[in-house]
Amino acid sequence: MTGSIHWPTAVLVAGTMLLLWLGVALLRRSRRRGFISETDRATYATLHTASLASRHLADGLTPESAERAGRHLLSILGAHAVSLATPGSVLSWTGTGEHHRDLAVALGEQTLETGRTVAHGPDAVGCSDPDCPVRMAVTAPLVSDDLVVGTLTAWTAYSSPGLTRATQEVAAWVSSQLALAELARTRGQVVEAELRALRAQISPHFIYNSLAAIASFVRTDPDRARELLLDFADFTRYALRTGGTFTTLAEELRNVERYLVLEQARFGDRLQVSLLVAPEVLTVTVPYLAVQPLVENAVRHGLATKEGPGHVSITATDLGTEAEIAIEDDGVGTDPEHVRTILDGARATDSVGLGNVDARLRQVYGDEFGLVVETAPGAGTRVSFRVPKFAPGVHAQS
Repeated sequence: MTGSIHWPTAVLVAGTMLLLWLGVALLRRSRRRGFISETDRATYATLHTASLASRHLADGLTPESAERAGRHLLSILGAHAVSLATPGSVLSWTGTGEHHRDLAVALGEQTLETGRTVAHGPDAVGCSDPDCPVRMAVTAPLVSDDLVVGTLTAWTAYSSPGLTRATQEVAAWVSSQLALAELARTRGQVVEAELRALRAQISPHFIYNSLAAIASFVRTDPDRARELLLDFADFTRYALRTGGTFTTLAEELRNVERYLVLEQARFGDRLQVSLLVAPEVLTVTVPYLAVQPLVENAVRHGLATKEGPGHVSITATDLGTEAEIAIEDDGVGTDPEHVRTILDGARATDSVGLGNVDARLRQVYGDEFGLVVETAPGAGTRVSFRVPKFAPGVHAQS
């Protein structure tokens, strides 16, 4: 019939009008609110500010870290000023009314003694300056290892239960960041102690064997003896250095090369070596002395007692976000249960650095990055480990 509208056409028109309406509504909302609510925006801003403060608190509670973190804590609390203090000392003051700075120590004494958050009224704060907005304060404890190590004080014109609760929660968050900083510091001390133990373990037998090998060439081949002596000097300089706990894979492999040159002078044709390294992983950061002890272990325990020549292969493979380093020998092998007791630390052994390297890898990267050992009597040994190409706080140091 003329002038009638078919149902499919009507549905299409209605659908088009609905889409246009939704489009206009969404456009207006996007202009007005940016696709997020004011609550979402405030939450994001608070979390972002907290993340900025956490970077500074990672160094622990020092005047420098307190000064840098203070401005972010002030933004979170919305007070007139924020101070961070330790017993007898004000580390930082951020905001207005800094003439109250010395008062932070006195007001913090009660919190240091009781471990409780305390709200201080005008009688305690007091101010003779009529233009100063600071009239009240809230002091909350900073706790580390169940000890109150400092205080966080919010200075304001008007106190409220909300500000008291907020100051208490921010102080608890700061305490958690200080605990993480202490954990990182302790972990660093453990890694350094492991390194000292490893140096003590490697040095005696290797120095003796290397010097004996060099001495054997002094008369028969003085030039080679001189070159070996230089390699020995470079090796010991690297192995006994007092620098950082991380290096690049390239530096670690360069030291492995020096070690193998010295061992080949001792074993001659009995020791054969192959190296296959992906160029893109040479710059990856690895724990210092993570590879050489594993190569030394392969030579000492895999090949030294084997009849005839032995082969050691070193490979470094790019796995995308990780690099894998593997040391394999075709030596005598060992009982897997024996290796398990070494890695568990349940057995004293002369296996050079196996448990030490495993412990340091796990301390730095986590348990999933420990050594993987594949071995059996008469079947040789393959030791491998993975490292992330990028890990927080892990940087090569010269």
